Amino acid sequence: MNCCDIINKTKRNIKLSSDEIKWLVTEYTVGNIPDYQISAWLMAVCLNSLTDEETFQLTDSMMKSGDILDLSSINGITVDKHSTGGVGDKTSLIIGPVAAACGVYVPKMSGRGLGHTGGTIDKLESITGYRTELPFDEFISIVNKTGFSIVSQSGHLCPADKKLYALRNASGTVDSIPLICASIMSKKLAMNADCILLDVKYGSGAFMKTKADAQKLADIMTAVGGMSGKKCSAMVTDMNVPLGRNIGNALEVKEAVEILQGKKKGSLYELCIELSAEMLRLADKGTTEECAEMCRNAVSSGKALEILAETISLHGGDFKITEDVSRLAQPLYSHTVYADKSGKINKMDSEEIGMTSLILGAGRATKADSVDMSAGIVLEKEINDTVEKGEPLLTLYSSTVSDFSSAEQRILNAVKIE
Repeated sequence: MNCCDIINKTKRNIKLSSDEIKWLVTEYTVGNIPDYQISAWLMAVCLNSLTDEETFQLTDSMMKSGDILDLSSINGITVDKHSTGGVGDKTSLIIGPVAAACGVYVPKMSGRGLGHTGGTIDKLESITGYRTELPFDEFISIVNKTGFSIVSQSGHLCPADKKLYALRNASGTVDSIPLICASIMSKKLAMNADCILLDVKYGSGAFMKTKADAQKLADIMTAVGGMSGKKCSAMVTDMNVPLGRNIGNALEVKEAVEILQGKKKGSLYELCIELSAEMLRLADKGTTEECAEMCRNAVSSGKALEILAETISLHGGDFKITEDVSRLAQPLYSHTVYADKSGKINKMDSEEIGMTSLILGAGRATKADSVDMSAGIVLEKEINDTVEKGEPLLTLYSSTVSDFSSAEQRILNAVKIE
């Protein structure tokens, strides 16, 4: 086969065969096709898209480029959940224990944060002693004991995606729905859970800025999941405002614990109940309403919190944070931002709030950056709240930044009061 022929076919909207896609992915992964030719093909995909069948074949070839996990030794139905990312998204720390408390097994591999979006692995590593890299057998053992475990993504899963993602980032070809689908679903399918739930975000703090584009991505991902023989569903959810009140690693663990303690309700709690219930429904545990009631009981009974504590302990972490959140990393400095006028909060720009958290030290601009686990932001008010001039709007935290002037200006620009 010839790479130029494949580039020209995609450029002219001629459908590729499964053999052509498999050859392209395989030859590029082993280094037989240069970056400049794959870049040309990726740009052709950005301009002309791919059919659903081509997207499936691309996903399947990327999945088969590396290891496919064997979860057969887990003692029940496995459900994996993926979020397309956002600001304050600590849902995995909540819904994993909730679903496990209801009899579903949740083996999950997650990544680190980059830019304004947080990473679940960073949040877990804010817990003293928590090991995110485990031998596979130990990972499976924890899932069998508690029903839930999150570890770092394996370097042996989807090497094709690792190469293609780096090239897409460098060649301006990230924003293609078929390419996004193949990147996400190849890793999810290599994880090999029985069921997959996709939480597809839209809005200022998400990669997909419009609900319509998020729905397109959700539709193709669920279609590819179905073609791969998996039970798969997607929920399209709002990321125009941060999820919950806490942004930052230790701060988000704190909020997750407080929700599982039953101390906090609100929009984040309700979203987690919806997501958990859908995981149970996929696993044939009942109707949506029945599953939602099971999830609420898992929180109110304290069972989900017990599972989180036991899982943290088995990972070597300080499980007592589930009793006393003050054991989490504490910041050296804090600064309260006050409302500069009275009125109603009608906008809280999620991306800008996430970027402010980043400059406080809570995230990384490049993969090599270190993270201040104590840094972040707590929203004292939420969208649609009324506020008086001089009332606290947000509190900024850091152990590496003591001058909050630039962060305060940025955050005031992100919050609109009318």
